[in-house]
Amino acid sequence: MTKHLDITSVANYMLAQKQLPDMVEALEALLTPYEQEEVVHRLQIFALLAQGLSQREVAKQAGVGIATVTRGSKAMQAGKFHPEKLSRGNK
Repeated sequence: MTKHLDITSVANYMLAQKQLPDMVEALEALLTPYEQEEVVHRLQIFALLAQGLSQREVAKQAGVGIATVTRGSKAMQAGKFHPEKLSRGNK
């Protein structure tokens, strides 16, 4: 089994990006197109859950399985995701 690097190295790399275009470029370099799509889906799931939609409705709208939505819901309940930060860059 290979040793997994601590996610903080990824976080530090992303924090080192000073401008939005640099952040996008870094994400495109780090993630495959499929992984990028998955991250976008995860954020969409969090946004829909934050709006108060049921897990079934979120799954339907996001086009993902209920287990994926449940995982996102549990992350929010555990305080690991802060939906108020979703619109930070759109202000």
